[in-house]
Amino acid sequence: MEDNQSKPATPEPSPAPSPAPSPAPSPAPSPAPSPLLDRIALPAANHVEHLNVNQIQVVVRRCSTPNVTEETTYFIPRNPVVDAGTNTDPPLVCCPLLHRFCPCPPRGLLASLITKFLLAAVLFGVVWSITEDQCLPGGNLFGITVLFICALIGGKLVALIRLPRLPPFPPLLGMLLMGLMLRNIPVVTTWVFIEHRWSASLRNIALAVILARAGLGLDPSALKKLKSVCLRVAIGPCIIEACTTALVSHFLMDLPWVWGFILGFVLGAVSPAVVVPSMLLLQKDGYGVEQGIPTLLMAAGSFDDILAITGFTTCLGMAFATGSTWYNLLRGVMEVAGGLVAGLLLGFLIQYFPSIDQKHLVMKRSFFVLGLSVFAVFGSGVAGFPGSGGLCTLVLAFLAGLGWGAEKARVEEVVGWTWDVFQPLLFGLIGAEIHVSELKGHTVGLGIASLFIALVVRVLFTYVCVLFAGFNLREKIFIALAWMPKATVQAAIGSTALDMARSKQDVLLQKYGMDVLTVAVLAILLTAPVGALIIGLTGPCLLQKPKNSACGERVKPNLSAFFLGTAAGGEDDSETPITYESTL
Repeated sequence: MEDNQSKPATPEPSPAPSPAPSPAPSPAPSPAPSPLLDRIALPAANHVEHLNVNQIQVVVRRCSTPNVTEETTYFIPRNPVVDAGTNTDPPLVCCPLLHRFCPCPPRGLLASLITKFLLAAVLFGVVWSITEDQCLPGGNLFGITVLFICALIGGKLVALIRLPRLPPFPPLLGMLLMGLMLRNIPVVTTWVFIEHRWSASLRNIALAVILARAGLGLDPSALKKLKSVCLRVAIGPCIIEACTTALVSHFLMDLPWVWGFILGFVLGAVSPAVVVPSMLLLQKDGYGVEQGIPTLLMAAGSFDDILAITGFTTCLGMAFATGSTWYNLLRGVMEVAGGLVAGLLLGFLIQYFPSIDQKHLVMKRSFFVLGLSVFAVFGSGVAGFPGSGGLCTLVLAFLAGLGWGAEKARVEEVVGWTWDVFQPLLFGLIGAEIHVSELKGHTVGLGIASLFIALVVRVLFTYVCVLFAGFNLREKIFIALAWMPKATVQAAIGSTALDMARSKQDVLLQKYGMDVLTVAVLAILLTAPVGALIIGLTGPCLLQKPKNSACGERVKPNLSAFFLGTAAGGEDDSETPITYESTL
């Protein structure tokens, strides 16, 4: 009867039974099970459990007696992973494959892109609500934004062009060509439109930034150590090219004498943006280091630019003055003296204000330098003395850096950041000023002819300037050829005369200003890439590598070190190798 009766179902014990322990004299009590394990449903004894992907197998071994070990297997379900960012459980994933490539909410690169897009959308919404049509296609803000982005892209693309053992092409070429394309593509021209007043203002701000950087880079203590050959290379070719251009353009392009000198000083400046990177590449390989050729060219380049800008601003004031020739000449001298005095006063002012005990000293000094530079460039035009603004900016920045000493390096860095913003705008706007359909063939041809004649005279006179400087024939030829690329200064001051002519609403003066701008753009397009290639190709052939292995590339953190003119193999050969940089 008992066998036929059904037995009630009893729950199986949680732990799987282990083999019976052998008798022992004094069995040790087994440790108390964990409360967590008591809440876990365990499989029955002698039951084969397939491990699920959502389970974790845990094996617990306990020594109940010295000779017997109990082993228990637990299957613990996996807990959901807690989100470390929000400290919450993750949402339910409907499609794991889609969640893998497109997580929700987005993270990483996708989230960064969406955030930047939203920031741009919010910024556009704020600007649109304030300016309305100005930030829409055809407005000034829209045109400036598109031009800036396209100029950056063009500069990056040109910088990617690398030829073996040749210096890289200057990115400013891509910026210039992008501006030229945006102006001359029919549909794009309607959308990307910038008024002349906006364009002129942005170019003048860029000019003020260039002049401030040049003034901060000068070091008076280093001027005493300049060699005479450096002064000859800095002054002689610039003056000769300006006079040659004035003479040739007066007879070929029918420019008045004062406008011929304006064009001459625009073309007389060499471009450190092309020369310095090419020299650094040769200097890295040791070419011309023992003779100090890279040092010579990089130091003289800055003086050459300052001389050209000063001569340009003086002639510019004379060109737009009314009166007799002697009066205009006297007026030009007075503008130079006025700019010098104003620069001295402002420079001494910002030497002591802000004082050194104030907070955010670097930012305040940078603001004063940039603000006063822009004020000098614009204020001189408003006051009727346009030729004094550039010289005033150079002098005030020079005196400010003289008073700050070594601390001016941090101000130079901030001014350099500002130039990084205005450089694409400057070259893009210069390219956008050229209308290909309005160019006349004979103007372009005569401009190229004038440029070619001036370059030939400059190269020959540069060779004469280095005759008795201790260089051999090949080195003299290289210095003469490397002293002709043009870019930065031509873009900065090439359109200034045209902008002033437009403000006077004089058709004849506007024609002269457009001729000057056209030749300046042609000079950039022709001499910048050709000059970089000539330096890269002729440098290894004409220059010598150092005989002493200790002579390597010499590096200085700023432009003031260029003026020292220390040749390799001197007293400081044991110092760490250094590299030259340019302020312009």
